[in-house]
Amino acid sequence: MSIEEPMGVLYVDDEEHNLVAFRAAFRRRFRVHTSTSGRQAIGILRENDIPIVITDQRMPDMMGVQFLEAITPEFPDTVRMILTGFSDVGAVIKAINTGRVYRYITKPWDEQELLMTLNGAADVVRLQRRERQLMEELQERLAQQERVVRLFQKYVPEHVVQDMIREQGDDASLLDGESRIVSVLMADIRNFTALSSRLDPQAVVRFLNAYFSTMAEAIRHHQGTVNKYLGDGILGVFGAPISSLDNPVNAVLCAIEMRERLAAFNEEWAEKLGGPIHIGIGINTGEVVVGNIGSEERVEYTVIGDTVNVASRIEGLTHGFPEGILVGATTAEVVRPLVELRPHEPVLVKGKDEPLSLWWVVDRL
Repeated sequence: MSIEEPMGVLYVDDEEHNLVAFRAAFRRRFRVHTSTSGRQAIGILRENDIPIVITDQRMPDMMGVQFLEAITPEFPDTVRMILTGFSDVGAVIKAINTGRVYRYITKPWDEQELLMTLNGAADVVRLQRRERQLMEELQERLAQQERVVRLFQKYVPEHVVQDMIREQGDDASLLDGESRIVSVLMADIRNFTALSSRLDPQAVVRFLNAYFSTMAEAIRHHQGTVNKYLGDGILGVFGAPISSLDNPVNAVLCAIEMRERLAAFNEEWAEKLGGPIHIGIGINTGEVVVGNIGSEERVEYTVIGDTVNVASRIEGLTHGFPEGILVGATTAEVVRPLVELRPHEPVLVKGKDEPLSLWWVVDRL
């Protein structure tokens, strides 16, 4: 029902002439319904949109207060009023104090006074409906925002999203970065180009989604963050945006778990792919700059710096070593008590003046 339409009013009275007088007085301003008993009135309420109910107090089957008590659980939002004689005012005032009655009108009622009371009740109904509409709109907007945040968290780490929500500065402050010591994990699928050429595009997407899902679980399991997906590669960061005391250990144990998960993944996908897939993993620990990089129109939470570049170079050295995990010296020094390491010959990589000391991760001790 729109607000412009006449509002429904139900008048309950066991005296027919009162009902006739009420209809004649207010039918032009309201949609008037009448009933001679409480039981009949409940049926009318169930079949019509009637937000205002007026009842006589003295009726044969039940008192007016009892009738209003009876309809309250099923129709809690109705504005309820009573027509009563002076002898029952005490009982009606008690009903008002307990919230069951909005107003009472003494009999015989004055038409202008009753009209003012009905108009006041109609204003209350409109206010209630407007408040309910605003609450529904607010709940819908909150639900929509929650959906947006959940979607956003698929692209940006959850901690970063929460920090951005709590950010009290201007938009430019979102572009601030910071230096952190982190462990960077780079993982890449071997010969993915040849593999993808044997599949249709939809199958490639399904395969990558399944692969990234299981590898991302391993990264999260070890308190890391998936920073980005690079084609068929994945960049995990341990130490940003939330750090741990054991970032290098978490990164290496994550790599071992990724290798173990790959074996289970191949059992499911090898037949579809025409054979198992292989990955290489490189890990490097050092200082990076982390933050929301980009412009005020579009930002990306990322890590940049020499540590990331070296991690990529280390990962590239695992070609030819299926499921090889290769780590830099700083990482190896921390994890040596926990995992079995085998030395790799020093390698001079692009951008470095001295050869890197590298170590293969064999397994947990």
